[in-house]
Amino acid sequence: MSKTRTVDIKITVDLDENNIPQSIKWSSDDPPSNGKESGAKAFFLTIFDEDQLETLQIDLWNQKFEIGEINRMVYYSIKGMSDTYYKATRDDRISNDLARFARYLGEELGIILKK
Repeated sequence: MSKTRTVDIKITVDLDENNIPQSIKWSSDDPPSNGKESGAKAFFLTIFDEDQLETLQIDLWNQKFEIGEINRMVYYSIKGMSDTYYKATRDDRISNDLARFARYLGEELGIILKK
């Protein structure tokens, strides 16, 4: 029988009186955090509910999060989704479509150089 372990991932959001995020901190038992709390300006969290077969999505950012940073975050998130989708499905066609869209977005937003 294989060993199992539990890893905690913690996200703490400080809100103002209007429930607007003021600060976001996160930590994890595993690297890169190794239990040390780090600051963040934003996070996207998507959880797939196994009973409802739907996603719960929480997207939060603080007031210091700038447009250029959201552009970078969206670009790298879509680029990462392409890799994740391929690892999970081995579907080259859809994975490559996602990668092409990420490249297009990155070029249009000036994050990467146009080919």
